[in-house]
Amino acid sequence: QVQFAESGGGLVQPGGSLRLSCAASGFSLDLYAIGWFRQAPGKGREGVSCISVSNGGTYYSDSVKGRFTISRDNAKNTVYLQMNNLQPDDTATYYCATPLQPRCRKVDGMDYWGKGTLVTVSS
Repeated sequence: QVQFAESGGGLVQPGGSLRLSCAASGFSLDLYAIGWFRQAPGKGREGVSCISVSNGGTYYSDSVKGRFTISRDNAKNTVYLQMNNLQPDDTATYYCATPLQPRCRKVDGMDYWGKGTLVTVSS
């Protein structure tokens, strides 16, 4: 059974950092693309970052490019999202997901989702 467990969220001041973890079970995540998405209160779910397998590429939304870094540890079956210089607009519940395909997909193309971890950026 494909499952994700996100962790690492919390309350942080503007300019601070957090590292989110997405631990996978039921499959080997080194075979599939893994994406991070977020949903702010009252807004739709949006893509933040993705790491593919087909070409090893990493992708970032314009709003987080240069501040967030996605990585994977295949031995731990875990994907991380390092978030630096966090801003209030980054406040959201963050989810990891996979399309169980090697290439990254948008929100609608993801088949399996975690339950999310809340990130709050506030002074």
